[in-house]
Amino acid sequence: MKRDIHLVILLLLVIGCSLASLTLWKVVASRDRVLEEADVHGLNLTQALATYSEGIVRQSSLLLLGLVERLETEGSGPAQIQRLSTLVSRQQPLMPQLSGVTIYDNQGRWLMSSNPMAPAGANSSDRAYFIHHRDSPAREPFIGPPIRSRSNQEWVITISRRFNDVHGAFAGVVAVTLGVENFLRLFGKIDVGQEGAIGLSYTDGTLLVRYPFREQDMGRNFSQSPIFAKYLVDQSVGTASFTSSLDGVERLYAFRKSDKLPLVTTVALGKHEALVGWRQEAMLSIGVVTSLLGLIGIIGWLLILHIRRRINVESELLVTQQQLLSSNRQLEMLAMKDALTGLANRRCFDETLAIEARRAQRNGLSLALLMIDIDYFKLYNDSLGHVAGDACLQKVGKVLEECIRRPSDLVARYGGEEMVVVMPNTDSAGAAVVARRIQDRLSQENIPHQTSPWGRVSVSIGIATATGSELDQLQGLIEAADQALYNAKSAGRNRTASQYCA
Repeated sequence: MKRDIHLVILLLLVIGCSLASLTLWKVVASRDRVLEEADVHGLNLTQALATYSEGIVRQSSLLLLGLVERLETEGSGPAQIQRLSTLVSRQQPLMPQLSGVTIYDNQGRWLMSSNPMAPAGANSSDRAYFIHHRDSPAREPFIGPPIRSRSNQEWVITISRRFNDVHGAFAGVVAVTLGVENFLRLFGKIDVGQEGAIGLSYTDGTLLVRYPFREQDMGRNFSQSPIFAKYLVDQSVGTASFTSSLDGVERLYAFRKSDKLPLVTTVALGKHEALVGWRQEAMLSIGVVTSLLGLIGIIGWLLILHIRRRINVESELLVTQQQLLSSNRQLEMLAMKDALTGLANRRCFDETLAIEARRAQRNGLSLALLMIDIDYFKLYNDSLGHVAGDACLQKVGKVLEECIRRPSDLVARYGGEEMVVVMPNTDSAGAAVVARRIQDRLSQENIPHQTSPWGRVSVSIGIATATGSELDQLQGLIEAADQALYNAKSAGRNRTASQYCA
């Protein structure tokens, strides 16, 4: 009997040690898994927010480019400023995130402001963006630090461009202001918990937007924070865990540096909050194991119940993981499509052109690029409205897709009413055949355009081709196609012109 007791005690010790070891391993592994899932969730959020922010900046830059071109070609007299004010008032409803558009002369005086509360006689020559453009001849858009608007006293982010006079000298600045409140409204819809935070910063560490909003943080520089000092120097995407210098909360950080803009998107989740579920699960496991050690008679039943519970939890986690992967794939597909026309978007075009250029270089093949612009599209919009203009873009995009027959060719929306076609292994003669097919097919479609000399929608097409080492600089191919398009438009529109990439 004593031997049986000893065997039972030994068996209980073995079971107890085994269960204790298994429980400890499960708790540690579960904690690691929860932290990994939090990192993946944070990286997904940074991708979505970075795409949103880049889209806003790109839209604002295109608006600025149009205004600068008009100012440099038409001047900045009262009549021209009035026309620009009317144009801005029409375009502003299309960009709800836009707070205002302001034009300054070379002394910083306000020539025009879309904000009705603009102060009379205001001068912005002390603003960072004005000083930047005044002192630098660069024509690229400049993203300025957050400032208080002198029109409505709200916090805004500025995106600005310089414009010159006929002699090439500095003539003034056109600035778009984006309300920080608009960003906070979007960020506030994302559940990052009570201790979470979302940030949009400049690559030099200057904070542009932070949710939750704290006014004392606006414009603050975080270049010495761990993310900037330790991680962003060598990485553009990653995760980290450390205690915030703002409020002392330990957070799990996911960060992503934009490839095209000097912006860094950061999503932080409170580590304590992220582990709440894990703590509950750990306490439950410990309680179950304690009960198992005290209830020898039902140990088998409790063990089976625990295994079943674990299988169910893992099955649910697997289903959730599959759903997350499916959602990610759908998001990646949507990110490569233009929402209006259904064609590939600019991002997809850039990636495809780079891939095909490398392939053409390796194989010594030619690569053709068609740049297509709808003739008199602004007149079409002005006469029929933007809804009809969107429908026109969709119809033209459908015609282009019908004319492109090879699976390797790509039709994309380049921007506004401009579309492009990437045609691998195609010389200028082959590209010209496709261009004629597009012209003929669009003529057959006969989309009415009363303000066009032809009474229907037509397009101008620029063709550029390059082979082998000529593809070292993709920008040269794009510029050649753009120059060819310009030649076609200059020659009267509704025609095709070719330009070889030298």
